[in-house]
Amino acid sequence: MPVAAIESLILLLSHSPSSTISETLSLLAHYTNILKSSVANPIALSAGTDLFQRYLISSLQSPQPTYPGNKGGRTRGGDTTDDFQAIRHHLISNGRLFAARAKEARSQIAHVARQFIQDGTTVLTYGSSRVVGAVLAAALKSHTYFKLVYVCDNTTTSTDLPPTLPSPSPELPIAVIPPSAVAHALSQVSMVMLGAEGVVENGGIISGMGTYQLGVLAKAAGKPVYVCAESHKFVRIFPLSQADVGGLVLQFNESAEGKKGQGTGVETGKEEKEKRRIDYTPPELITALITESGVHTPSAVSEELIKIWY
Repeated sequence: MPVAAIESLILLLSHSPSSTISETLSLLAHYTNILKSSVANPIALSAGTDLFQRYLISSLQSPQPTYPGNKGGRTRGGDTTDDFQAIRHHLISNGRLFAARAKEARSQIAHVARQFIQDGTTVLTYGSSRVVGAVLAAALKSHTYFKLVYVCDNTTTSTDLPPTLPSPSPELPIAVIPPSAVAHALSQVSMVMLGAEGVVENGGIISGMGTYQLGVLAKAAGKPVYVCAESHKFVRIFPLSQADVGGLVLQFNESAEGKKGQGTGVETGKEEKEKRRIDYTPPELITALITESGVHTPSAVSEELIKIWY
């Protein structure tokens, strides 16, 4: 989702009628807000689009050679028509470079993370992370024999696998279990590998509902939890509890008449249900974060955010 949103903003830049830098940045901010409001969980999208805008502003502030239309030595602040066309071309080129790097991040993470998967390893995963799927595919490609345990959510049957994961094969036997069997299965697991919708400032992650309880169980069982996430998913928020990320709001039933479907903690309405299908996993439950820049402890996220943003 973040990469798709960034590509949408690049397309907007290439077709926008704006004629000044200020107008262009305002246009980006306006349509970024529209994109955020169009999805139930804008955390991952916000991380990518905010970083993209920051990247464009940094590219404007960095020293550049004189533009073709700037014969009089006018700097960017002049915003003449010829100068601005060159600046806009510069912005679009840098934007496309940013999107290309974001796409390459997945394969770079796969190259790093596949080294954690050795012959005879049993990996447990949950959700439909494309990054985790790429890691598993890379491990298979390197002729590593391992097993996979996939935890399905409550909306799937016991035979469903997300399309982001490799299919079962003699090289990759896969067991699919319900969430209620996780504690029982952890004794047969070597590690837990997860994706994330967002990585927050303290090194925790925001991901699909159920990730937090999986982290708690893995910690109790002494199993390492590795999170694979691109750096454009690092988001500048610092949640202190589940309530800070819009988690479940428990709804209690007080009458027998409305017993069916009540008391589940999920409000009616598709959007409300989707909005609450995320939770926050604190950093103490995470062993390491694997990004395109390498392997980091959760405590190193703040330093990485400083490098990315400043």
